Amino acid sequence: MDLRTLLSDVVAGHRLSGEEGVFLLNTSGRDLYRVCETADRIREEKVGPVVTYVRNQNLHLSNICKNLCRFCAFGKSATDEGAFCDDPETIRQKVRLAASRDVSEICLLSGVNPEFDADRYSEILSLVKKTAPDIHIHAFSPDEVNHAATRSGITTEEVLVSMKEAGLGTLQGTAAEILVDSVRHVICPAKVSTAQWGRIIQEAHGLGIPTTATIMYGSCESPKDRITHLSVLREIQDQTGGFTELVPLSYLHQNTRLYLEGKAPAGATGREDLLLVAVSRLFLDNFKNIQASWGKLGVKLGQMALLAGANDLGGTMFSDDVSAEAGAGNADFLDPAEMLRMTNDIGRILSRRLTNYTLVDDTFPGQS
Repeated sequence: MDLRTLLSDVVAGHRLSGEEGVFLLNTSGRDLYRVCETADRIREEKVGPVVTYVRNQNLHLSNICKNLCRFCAFGKSATDEGAFCDDPETIRQKVRLAASRDVSEICLLSGVNPEFDADRYSEILSLVKKTAPDIHIHAFSPDEVNHAATRSGITTEEVLVSMKEAGLGTLQGTAAEILVDSVRHVICPAKVSTAQWGRIIQEAHGLGIPTTATIMYGSCESPKDRITHLSVLREIQDQTGGFTELVPLSYLHQNTRLYLEGKAPAGATGREDLLLVAVSRLFLDNFKNIQASWGKLGVKLGQMALLAGANDLGGTMFSDDVSAEAGAGNADFLDPAEMLRMTNDIGRILSRRLTNYTLVDDTFPGQS
């Protein structure tokens, strides 16, 4: 397979096959830059020079989790030291703090608490919505939807309807990890299957609930598994158009059982990080937005991802306990002033957005 010919074909509109995607993910040496440059050209054609970010706040509601996935250092059993579950007043206080920071999005994060049912999830959403009615709520995962349905004896579609009525704006496309069941059996055996994840995502899209799409890579999956995952996302997007973005999440290994037990390497390399972003841009021809996850990559590699096909820096977050527990430093807050320094340095334009990628008319010094 000739790299130059393949990249030229992609620029001309060729849709990559799975085999071609794997070939690109295995690129090494100077060819890495050719792949990244092509992805950057496609990014320019799709979204132009703008780099976006959302002013958001992560709210961690509970770290008690039924799954206790091997790749995660955040989840705990209810009896473990440090386990917590916020009461309503604590949630209100966190929401008020978020509102005081002029955020447009609140991102609710939690372990899959075994005590939560459909009513509990709706109560949390209603509480957040009542406390901050003008702030968009981005919350919960297909695995949490499935858990709520099982606990309450109703369908996942009924759970999604109740969540939407309670104030859910967009559903998180998390709990995807790698959408290959043989890999899921190793890293997250208690979570929904690939088919269940896809079905719930499509149900959300059918109800008018957009979702993000994620991929957590760098644990024990192969390049072929990564492309299989992207193929699942591409097929769903062909059918529904409901994904707002792809969020690549590089596996943070330091404090996870998967790594400590010798079942996974020390995360992805920098080459793999850049190629995952670049190949995602080339492979997902029906996605407009691809995020550079600075909380996982760090600011410097995150900036380079903006030259490899990414066009979004995600959110300000203010806190990311999940990444911090896994061993990431400085994963709590990225000041828009630093984002501006990053984008100015590579000749791009920074713009604040809402969750749905509507741009906000902010003025940044040094930008026209």
